[in-house]
Amino acid sequence: MKILAIDSSAVSCSVALSNDSEVVASEFVNNGLTHSQTLLPMVEHVCAQAELKMDDIDLFAVTNGPGSFTGVRIGVAALKGLAFPADKPCIGISTLEVIAANIEQEDCIAVACMDARRAQVYTATFESVTLHRLTPDEAVAAESLAERIQSYEKPVWLAGDGAALAYDILKDKCNNIFLTQEDKRYQNAAKLCALAYKQRDKAMPGAALVPTYLRMSQAQRELKKRGIKK
Repeated sequence: MKILAIDSSAVSCSVALSNDSEVVASEFVNNGLTHSQTLLPMVEHVCAQAELKMDDIDLFAVTNGPGSFTGVRIGVAALKGLAFPADKPCIGISTLEVIAANIEQEDCIAVACMDARRAQVYTATFESVTLHRLTPDEAVAAESLAERIQSYEKPVWLAGDGAALAYDILKDKCNNIFLTQEDKRYQNAAKLCALAYKQRDKAMPGAALVPTYLRMSQAQRELKKRGIKK
């Protein structure tokens, strides 16, 4: 099964192609350019590396949130556009689950944390070895994770672009937390390929794929504050 996976849910952007779960070509950038500039050229480059065309792809995968509202929208819209001409199946996987897949330490708890601004993080908790989900995706104050983390007997590893923020807040309250090394901290389409292959039975038509935001955008919050409905 040929799988094309893309991630543009935060500051970094990545694209990968796999044959089943084995990655055959990938590209990762974290250069500050907008994803609308970088994503599709990266798709073209990765396909050229693998000598594949869109018609060769069997499954399209994307991180469908949480994350940057604009980044998530760009990723989901781009994937649906790529899959639409041949009506190929799509799958959306939580950005937090893809982050947790980076934590390869055995017998530990993986906590994915993305910076949600406003002193909050998007977060979810998993058993590291099997990626068994222990909590749903949620947006919470980083300090509110202390009680949960203290309840785990296993070491707790943090990853994601909000991991350092959470670690700084929690390290004096929790003696069982560790920060994943920076080169394994961010979501990556290569990990998304492997997860998509495992979850391929959850694939759906592109039209059914939707972003997951967890909370209102800044613009929506401002409209709500002013009593304007949209």
